[in-house]
Amino acid sequence: MTETETAVETGDAELIRRSLERPEVFAALFDRYAAQLHRYVVRRLGPDQAEDVVSETFLAAFQHRRRYDLRHSQARPWLYGIASNVIGKRRRAELARLRAHARSGAYPADEGLVEENVATLAVNRPLVAALAGLRGGDRDVLLLVAWAELTYEEVALALGIPVGTVRSRLNRARSKVRTKLEETGG
Repeated sequence: MTETETAVETGDAELIRRSLERPEVFAALFDRYAAQLHRYVVRRLGPDQAEDVVSETFLAAFQHRRRYDLRHSQARPWLYGIASNVIGKRRRAELARLRAHARSGAYPADEGLVEENVATLAVNRPLVAALAGLRGGDRDVLLLVAWAELTYEEVALALGIPVGTVRSRLNRARSKVRTKLEETGG
């Protein structure tokens, strides 16, 4: 069996453990999660910054892999947490992008996205304005649940906060978005 075949069958925690001795094994995590993270970051920051954010995310993950809690079998929440931190450093760019879209209606991050049963941001200016009005932590929780499809427990792990905080932030974010949409008729 080749290293690639073995990596496909191996859990994330085991890959990280193995990568401590053989750094090249870490590439299997990139293969597993880079495309998902890229799609998420494109939606948050646009295609221009997505590759850089994904690269920074995996570089940070690789550099800090010794800190990974090997009791967690799946690294996906950990990687989304790192990506959220990188996005947080670019928060002004995200807010500027959301506000520009809310004014113009053009949202390049949605170009080429095909979503079933979901109105994309390209046709939902009031939603974008509501997202721009959220506090960063509330927006992170809402978008990790809505766009990355993480569970509450995974969001808690990703952001290093208790599950109760995830619930309260999500509730607050949904309430604010709902109120804003009702005000604007969106």
